[in-house]
Amino acid sequence: MATDPGTRTAPVARRVCRKEINLFFASPVAWLFLASFAVLTLFIYFWVESWFARNIADVRPLFEWMPILLIFLSGALTMRMWSEERRSGTLEHVMTQPAGVWRFVFGKFSACLILLLLALLATTPLPVTAALIADLDWGPVAAGYLATCLLGATYISAGLFVSARTDNPIVSLIGSVALCGALYLVGSSTITGFFDDRVSEAMRTLGSGARFESITRGVIDIRDLFYYLSLIIGFLVLNVYVLEKERWAHAVKTPRHRRWRTATGLIIANLVLANIWLARIPVPRLDLTEGNLYSISAPTHEVLEQLQEPLLIRGYFSARNHPLLAPLVPQLRDLLSEYAIAGGGKVRVEFVDPAKEPELEREANERFGIRATPFQVADRHQATLVNSYFNILVSYGGEYATLGFTDLVEVRTAANSQAEVALRNPEYDITRSIRDVLQSYRAGGDLFAALEQPVELIAYVSGDDLLPDRLLAYKDAIAEQLEEIVPGSEGRFSVRFIEPEAQGGTVARRIEEQWGFTPMVATPGNEREFFFYLTLADTQQVVQIPTEDFDPGAFRAMLDAGLKRFATNLTRTVALVTPPVNEQMARQHLGAPTFINLERAIGRDYTLRLDDLEDGSVTPEADILAVVAPHQLGEAALFAIDQFLMRGGTVMLATSPFTAEISGGKMRMNEWESGLQPWLDHYGVKIDRSLVLDESNAAFPAPVRRTRGEHEFYDVQVIDYPYFIDIRGSGLAREHPVTAGLPQVTMAWASPILAKPGHDHSVAPLLWSSRRSWRSDSLDVMPAGDTGDIQAFPDADGPRQSERLGVVLQGRFESYFVDRPLPRFNEDALETGPARHDYSGRLQHSPESARIVLFASNDFLDDQVLNASVTASGTQYLGPVELFMNTLDWALRDDQLLQIRSAAHFNRTLPPMTAHSQALLEYFNYGLAILWLGLLAAVYWLLKSLRRRRYARGLNL
Repeated sequence: MATDPGTRTAPVARRVCRKEINLFFASPVAWLFLASFAVLTLFIYFWVESWFARNIADVRPLFEWMPILLIFLSGALTMRMWSEERRSGTLEHVMTQPAGVWRFVFGKFSACLILLLLALLATTPLPVTAALIADLDWGPVAAGYLATCLLGATYISAGLFVSARTDNPIVSLIGSVALCGALYLVGSSTITGFFDDRVSEAMRTLGSGARFESITRGVIDIRDLFYYLSLIIGFLVLNVYVLEKERWAHAVKTPRHRRWRTATGLIIANLVLANIWLARIPVPRLDLTEGNLYSISAPTHEVLEQLQEPLLIRGYFSARNHPLLAPLVPQLRDLLSEYAIAGGGKVRVEFVDPAKEPELEREANERFGIRATPFQVADRHQATLVNSYFNILVSYGGEYATLGFTDLVEVRTAANSQAEVALRNPEYDITRSIRDVLQSYRAGGDLFAALEQPVELIAYVSGDDLLPDRLLAYKDAIAEQLEEIVPGSEGRFSVRFIEPEAQGGTVARRIEEQWGFTPMVATPGNEREFFFYLTLADTQQVVQIPTEDFDPGAFRAMLDAGLKRFATNLTRTVALVTPPVNEQMARQHLGAPTFINLERAIGRDYTLRLDDLEDGSVTPEADILAVVAPHQLGEAALFAIDQFLMRGGTVMLATSPFTAEISGGKMRMNEWESGLQPWLDHYGVKIDRSLVLDESNAAFPAPVRRTRGEHEFYDVQVIDYPYFIDIRGSGLAREHPVTAGLPQVTMAWASPILAKPGHDHSVAPLLWSSRRSWRSDSLDVMPAGDTGDIQAFPDADGPRQSERLGVVLQGRFESYFVDRPLPRFNEDALETGPARHDYSGRLQHSPESARIVLFASNDFLDDQVLNASVTASGTQYLGPVELFMNTLDWALRDDQLLQIRSAAHFNRTLPPMTAHSQALLEYFNYGLAILWLGLLAAVYWLLKSLRRRRYARGLNL
């Protein structure tokens, strides 16, 4: 019975694949390939890229060298595939088979690809290990393996094509390395650095390495997938064509030959044209990263939906830029194009090369303050200085914001590797800038238009017969102002005066019980009492308007400040209190801690007002009060903090009984009396006079004391420092908005917090140390070392347990000054007239919206501590600042900015590990790779023995 040729040749590709795999493993080729791949990958991962020293929870070092590594390994894998067939004479046998040549080509390609996949399996313990010890984002890992498979398949198909052209395996190896190397080099910075930005960008789209980097970020772009698939198909088609020509008679040209040439040319041409076409149109892409880090997030869409006027986003990018910055330009272009799409016609995106647009360059310099940044570019022969633009302009309704190199780019250095330059988080920076210009535009217009719902000013003011003359004049003045304001609010603002003494004093009792509005007196000893309190209220909150000094000229400013707390998308004001700094001592790192990084961060998103509270009040326009590292606060300052809380405000405190001083190669812990402890005691909060040490800690470049005989020496060493508590995972309150999106934070020299809920307020922990932490009351925080070995720090004074380091108190609070006399903070005024406190009285109770946020450390936000992270980790560490800004966003009900900030990409760090643990993990991964090779060998020999037994059984039969 005849057999159908199609049926007979159907499994040809599978049989060829099986045969090649058997030949691989029957010879040293497969084992050498797998072993070389595993050893080189692990060596690069742990030694060349110094994975532990990078201190980032990712596996990027695993893929960074793949484009180069696969060039040589794929060439070695494919060099004998067709050249050996040609040299041994078996190629003629293949050509005479009835099956199509493409089946043989696909079979050999599949065999090589399977071997590559087996090699990649040996590297899977690396991401698994990273996930076990840290919070790993699996999206870029999956994308990295996909990119490696596509790149490896491309190099294999190219190697097979070269192997089909020669009968010499060495020539095949050299040819495939040259061809694959050319594919990589055409898009590398080594070549593109010689050309301007447009040519460089076009060359990067041709290079296999640039496409590979795009995918390993965690973004699957159809254009990148099609690029690799087109190369794979193209080289396989050329491979089939080269082998098909072996069947032809060279002296004869037939129509079949022309059809083959035409079909091959058309396939290659269509693949090229399809890549060109896809490069010019927007195509879908899949963001695999956790939180969609490279896609426009929902908060950004919400910001863009608020646009009423056209928004301009203009990128200023020079044609010739620094080689490390040039690859970032296409990423920004793609992201800005996403803004244009998401804006739905309201967003116009432009890209400008200032060197080619003199008028726009002049406008950028003179109007927007954008200027070129000088970069030093060096090659083998010389070093030159290039003035380049790497800026973004955001303009809306006459308001604008600019982003420069320092805003957009993060530079990270690590041992044994060159500087790593990447975009820090462009979406967050751009969206924040859009939000800023939108708020500035609205602030210059109608404040009432930004109110979420109507707001009412309720004035609890006694009758005219009870008010002193000065307050009666003040009442008439503000009433006149309010009559002019209400008609212009378009129904969003109303006014109501209520006499608390009316109706038998029912209102007076109610406002005293709810908000602590007690009667005032004109002068001490005067028995005539009266009320004069101004509040703003909607259906969600009540806010008191400060009435200090009772100055009619300042009333509108205080009213606007109060209304802003009810408005959306308007810049809020943060009152920041820090200890006074002696600049001369600060240069020597002496005296009080400094907080320049914190002030810059607050100033980017909010209006910052520096205050000292010495006049007994908080600046009237403040929406929130932040007190950082307070020192010896007096009664007047306590009264200001207390009354701000009583008005329903949020008080943020960063304080502890100690502060560190590092100077002259020495480190000492000083006592730091804040003056806040009696006030905190009143609300059931106590900061223990001890320091928390934790086995889960961060690295710190600390001065280390060494002794040699009778002499002491001080060195700076990066050590695992138990006073730097590394808080992540279970140490963060994941259900709270402040810490929900925070990957990690380091608390420096923190003290334990003891807090219990009150009758009307709750306590919610935000941060706490691990269960392996302990307390110490020793102020000797200097690590001692001998011959480089760090000696033990103070041992546990008590049981090892988790300690609270950050808490939130929320609810109704009773004033600290209920049973205490008012502080006399305005003595000068007594000589000329009644002091301010004689009129203002005191608030005895707060509304339920009042909050106290406490972090028990003076130094975790200190500039010196934050800057030390550059030495310890190679990059600026701003985790504590992120925590502080998240708290501001949450306290100010700025959910939009909190969501944008939470969606931001911050490097996930590795947990603290000793050198011994790092070595064990490294050897563990080497062991798993060896175990995988042994298991593979065992399976191979088992299958081989089974085939032999089956063959022997067939012979016996």
